[in-house]
Amino acid sequence: MPALTDDSTSAIPLTPVAKDNYDTWLEAVPAGEREWLKTTGFTAEPGKFAFLPADDGRAARVVVGADLEKDPVWALAGLPEALPEGRYKLDANVNAGRATSLTLGWSLGAYAFTRYKAPKRGFAELVWPQGADHAEVQHLTRSVFLARDLINTPCEDLGPPDRAAAAIAVAREFDARTSVVAGDDLLKENYPTIHAVGRASARAPHLIDIKWGDERAPKVTLVGKGVCFDTGGLDLKTPPNMLQMKKDMGGAAIVLGLARALMAARTPIRLRVLIPAVENSVSANAIRPLDIVRTRSGKTVEIGNTDTEGRLILCDALFEGDSERPEMLIDFATLTGAARVALGPEVQALFSNNDELANEILGVSADVADPIWRMPIWKPYRKMIDSKVADFNNVSDSPHAGAIIGALYLSEFVGEKTAWAHLDVFASNAKAAPGRPEGGEATGLRALYYSIFTSIDE
Repeated sequence: MPALTDDSTSAIPLTPVAKDNYDTWLEAVPAGEREWLKTTGFTAEPGKFAFLPADDGRAARVVVGADLEKDPVWALAGLPEALPEGRYKLDANVNAGRATSLTLGWSLGAYAFTRYKAPKRGFAELVWPQGADHAEVQHLTRSVFLARDLINTPCEDLGPPDRAAAAIAVAREFDARTSVVAGDDLLKENYPTIHAVGRASARAPHLIDIKWGDERAPKVTLVGKGVCFDTGGLDLKTPPNMLQMKKDMGGAAIVLGLARALMAARTPIRLRVLIPAVENSVSANAIRPLDIVRTRSGKTVEIGNTDTEGRLILCDALFEGDSERPEMLIDFATLTGAARVALGPEVQALFSNNDELANEILGVSADVADPIWRMPIWKPYRKMIDSKVADFNNVSDSPHAGAIIGALYLSEFVGEKTAWAHLDVFASNAKAAPGRPEGGEATGLRALYYSIFTSIDE
């Protein structure tokens, strides 16, 4: 890992101090260091740091404002970019779990999207703290970076065929089996809504199917929305809204990153990944408002809005995933702006038909600082997507409960006995924060990774 090292040669001790304990800590340090810190105005504000000089003019150590108890993941995560390049070693006694969390936060903070622009500088390196789980930090970091890179890459270089190639590359890394259905073959294989949404693009729609693990192990199926770019179709988006649409495949990116992490950890599951990858474009054969499409399930859907395409491609994939009756069926999708209105960009919306699964995800999300909040699948709202000419509409004509309506639509394609979780995610950091640079983000990946592990162990 580029920001972590086993070489402690010339490493500068890094001493974290919580702001609440700073005055007490300051009284216990040598008088010279105390006066230096007072002179430089250091007050242990989170993320701020001060170098203490040695007699030879070099840095004796660096003191950092960081509360390792209150913020066990992100306390040090801003430092790889903020500190001068060099090696640093943690000067604090922490247990193995805390060491792993802090190291993961540091590692996630050493991310830069460099495909089109070289970085201005390197990152500060941390010597692996004693007890940190090297394997866990490495495979989670690589998986999150994969998702970030995919989300940040524009559609010109990451259309449906490229998306399939990226998934195949991950599958090959772990000897997983992969199949891809593309173009008009989607109709032959009965994935009509995926085809309907993606047929207007010069690049054919794809359904990517990955299988890995022991067939006898518990089945976990992941589904990710892969709209590589969303113009809104004939119900065209406004230009400001289109500026967000290269990340409309964020659900697919997160699912692929999550799958990679689970395979790297050799999780004892039978994993299946389904990713419908399309461009929602405009051309003479684009799907039209009030068209009626027969889904893979046989149910018919009236198109109330071509800009509500994510649930259309997901419904075929979810129905296929549910057909095997997995122990757990999870989908990620940048599905609705309503979820962001309700929860903002930092908290991801969770819908589930299974209280045990939902509670597991929520508990873990709090523990690993990957915030998720449960919202209701309020069944009385189902009538809001009734259609006079089809089994239902893909949108409601009401301005209310948009995120719930999206979840209700998807629930039509999942069996009541299947433990299902739908995550309506932002897949981005609107503003930079320690360990979370502005741009594409694997929102919910770590929470689901750990909750799947916990569920399997139980």
